[in-house]
Amino acid sequence: MTHDGAADDAALTRAADDPAAFEALVARHSGVLHAYLDRRAPHAADDLLAEVWLRAFAGRASFDAARGTARAWLYGVARHVLAEHWRTLGAPVPAVGETAPVDPWHAVDQRLDAQAVAPLIRRIMRELPAVERELLLLVIWEELTPAEAAAVVGIPQGTARSRLHRARSRLRDALTPPGGAYAPAHRMTGDLT
Repeated sequence: MTHDGAADDAALTRAADDPAAFEALVARHSGVLHAYLDRRAPHAADDLLAEVWLRAFAGRASFDAARGTARAWLYGVARHVLAEHWRTLGAPVPAVGETAPVDPWHAVDQRLDAQAVAPLIRRIMRELPAVERELLLLVIWEELTPAEAAAVVGIPQGTARSRLHRARSRLRDALTPPGGAYAPAHRMTGDLT
C-alpha cells in the first residue's frame, strides 16, 4: 500500500482547527487499521475501528509531527484501543495464532512454501518478547517503517531497530536448516537480512 506521509501529517495537523481535514485520514487509513484490528480481534474489529476513529478525532490536537508520523500515531491509537478491549474482557492478550474464533495465521499459512514450517513460526513468534513480536508484525503485516513501529509501541527508534534485528535473527536462525540454505518461508518475515 502506498501512502503520502507528508499529506497525512498535514491533514492531521490541520484537523486540529479544521475537523473536515480529518476525513482524508479516515478514507486513507480505515482499510489498513481494520485489517490490523481484524488480525488481532476478528470478533470485534468493526466496533474497535469505530472506537479508534472516535478517539483519534477527539485527540487530534495532541498529534505532534515531531514525535512521529500521522500513520504511526493512528496505529498507536489502535493499539491502545485494542489493549483496552482485552483488559475490558478480563482476558490476557491472546498469543499469535491463538485468537478465536478465526485463526489469523491461516492467511500466512497459505503463503508459506512449506506448510510444515507454520507450527515452527508460530512457536517462535509466541516465544518472542511481546514488544519484539508487535514490532515485527507492525513492520511486516502493517508495512510500517521501523521508525513508525517504534512510535506505535512507544520506544526509541534505535531500540526498535535493535529489537527488530533480534526478532528477525531468531526467525532466520530457526528457519535455516543446519548447514543449509535459507528456508523458503522468508516471505512471511519480509526481508530478514
